Amino acid sequence: MTAPQRRAAEALVRGRRGALFGPFVPMLRSPELLDRAQRLGEYLRYESALAPKLRELAILITARHFRQAYEWHVHAPAAAAAGLTATTIATLAAGRRPAALQPDEAVVYDFCTQLLGEHAVRDATYAAARDRLQEIGLIDLCGVCGYYGMLALIMNVGRTPLPPGAAAPW
Repeated sequence: MTAPQRRAAEALVRGRRGALFGPFVPMLRSPELLDRAQRLGEYLRYESALAPKLRELAILITARHFRQAYEWHVHAPAAAAAGLTATTIATLAAGRRPAALQPDEAVVYDFCTQLLGEHAVRDATYAAARDRLQEIGLIDLCGVCGYYGMLALIMNVGRTPLPPGAAAPW
């Protein structure tokens, strides 16, 4: 490991994650990106304006969009712990819109699927997200989709495997 890689890895381990795993392993190839991205990720995952349930919903939608099984493997249990139902999680894994979404979940689902699928959101979707999440939450939601999309792409390129014994959800 080079000195910059070692510094980036040590900073990651000292942070809330406590270990070098998942997307951060291939990201070591660009230690400056790793360092900057993991700090952004700490904000988006642990401190953003989004409620944990909505943040985890957005992460699962993004993981499914990019067919990123490792990201799903990490965040499906977190989503359940944050309050998403097992039925909602299973329906998302199948690539479908859950039928029984709460109003705040429906806003996040519509926003994220439009943003990821169309690279923009319709005016009515934007207004609903702004009304439900406020401006800061709406922008943080964009950040979550973008950040976890970046991690998904890096893991897809790096061929990040699932932990031994874990099965892909699709």
